[in-house]
Amino acid sequence: MGRNDYKTMSKEIFEALKIMQQQNGIPIDDLIEKIKSGILKAVKRDYPGSENIRIDLDPESETFEMALLKTVVEGEPEDPANEISLDEARAHQPDIAVGQTCEIILNPAAFGRVAASSAKQSIRSDIKQFERDKLVEQYKDKEHELVSAKVQKIEPLTGNAIITIDKDEIYFPRTEQIPGDSFKPGDIIQVYVVGVVNPDKKPTVKVSRSHRDFVKRLFEREVPEIYDGTVEIKSISREAGSRSKIAVSSKNPDVDAVGSCIGPKRSRISAIVSELGGEKIDLIPYSEDDAEFVAKALAPAEVKSVTLAEDGSKSCTVIVPANQLSLAIGNKGQNAKLAARLTGYKIDILPDEKAEE
Repeated sequence: MGRNDYKTMSKEIFEALKIMQQQNGIPIDDLIEKIKSGILKAVKRDYPGSENIRIDLDPESETFEMALLKTVVEGEPEDPANEISLDEARAHQPDIAVGQTCEIILNPAAFGRVAASSAKQSIRSDIKQFERDKLVEQYKDKEHELVSAKVQKIEPLTGNAIITIDKDEIYFPRTEQIPGDSFKPGDIIQVYVVGVVNPDKKPTVKVSRSHRDFVKRLFEREVPEIYDGTVEIKSISREAGSRSKIAVSSKNPDVDAVGSCIGPKRSRISAIVSELGGEKIDLIPYSEDDAEFVAKALAPAEVKSVTLAEDGSKSCTVIVPANQLSLAIGNKGQNAKLAARLTGYKIDILPDEKAEE
């Protein structure tokens, strides 16, 4: 690698530094330290015994220098990797004396393209970690919370969207939207921040409106008794866009958990249903009695009896009036599935006349 190659590589490094700083917002000093670390590893492969290596990267002057630092000794050095004879040292620095440090300037030809390639690979790996750390730090206070986002773009064929949160562009796939959601550029929407995903690839922030905790956060926002801890959401099961079941309990006997969630003139529940695009919500009074909890979870169907499995497994048999069977099971089994998820029980539903047989 000649002098021109050296200049070219130096120029490429500083151009890459500027681009990475602009695109990722990574502090230039941190980038430089990572690059120096990568180059140091590469140089040490060609000079394995060297303990002192100077690497200078100055983005302002765009200078890039490397040097081996060796102690000047009388006679032949016992440790050639870290010591240099006085005669040899004076070939580099004429006025140097024994005991001083001699700098032997390196150029890319001294450690070759392999070292440069290794340094670049280390930089790429570090940048991925930088991007992830930056996102984690930026969104640590937003993770698992509701935030406002602005719709920038909708893909006509897929319905996938690009949204911005605090000027960050975030991909919002149709699968994380509520079925029936219809957005247009400029809309301000509420999303639930799931967290930072794809740490091994290009990290990104995952947001959702179909996540069950999106509903939980809406209730916390609309119901003061949930926010202050008087009323507790015990569990949630959800088919986004269709129906959610929310089990709630009150820590204060004078406070009605279900009534608090509904609100005066249904104001609280109406606001939540509106945000969910008309999604039905079943508010279920939580019970420590599993059989009673299962019965309530099958609302709006009436339940005659619940028999828990004697072997202690989380399964049960539920008897309902014959005319309530389809209601208990629900369209495509939805009501029964949601009740099962809410309670953690495998539920077998039978009509009462079958039980009598």
